[in-house]
Amino acid sequence: MRPRAQGFSVSELTVVLAVVACGFFVGVLPLLRATAALRVRLAAAEMVAALRTAQSRAVRDDANVAVHFTTDAAGAVSFALYRDGDGDGVRNDDIRAGIDPEIAPPRRLAHVGREVRLGLPSGRPVRDPGDPHAWLDLAAGPVRFNRSDLASFSPLGGATPGSLYLTDGGDCLAVVRVFGTTGKMRVLTYDFPSGQWRP
Repeated sequence: MRPRAQGFSVSELTVVLAVVACGFFVGVLPLLRATAALRVRLAAAEMVAALRTAQSRAVRDDANVAVHFTTDAAGAVSFALYRDGDGDGVRNDDIRAGIDPEIAPPRRLAHVGREVRLGLPSGRPVRDPGDPHAWLDLAAGPVRFNRSDLASFSPLGGATPGSLYLTDGGDCLAVVRVFGTTGKMRVLTYDFPSGQWRP
């Protein structure tokens, strides 16, 4: 009697590989979504840190301090801190004229991946976080501080009210909301299936 050859047939290996591949995709896709959501939240936390730095500098220096946002030709947004140099608040024309000095150099979001950016997802309707019955104008851009690209803070800690939107270009969207008189900040994430903002 001949001993039976040991090993697997091609059909057995094919079935095993198909099962492993299915298990891989079932486990990896939710992990990728969770990672993207985490990166967007980290980007929002980085923006909150930049805004709080401006707020604390305004209180410390007893002068208006603003985070100035600049969008380049490719759509990438950078931000820098400026201090009021002539007592009329931080203004775009004063920044261009060199009257309001830069106190922290321009930088972009760091450590969150290239796909995470200040922006809104294109072609997907999003409700306004300030009015759940209204839809955002997606063409208005991700930086919204009274139709300005300056998030200003006063020596008393108050702020220009406004919002910053961050996305991975897909299913992850967050907003950093700044409230005027108190200067408080809140981060919300958008749930596309329900159309609701959540803390």
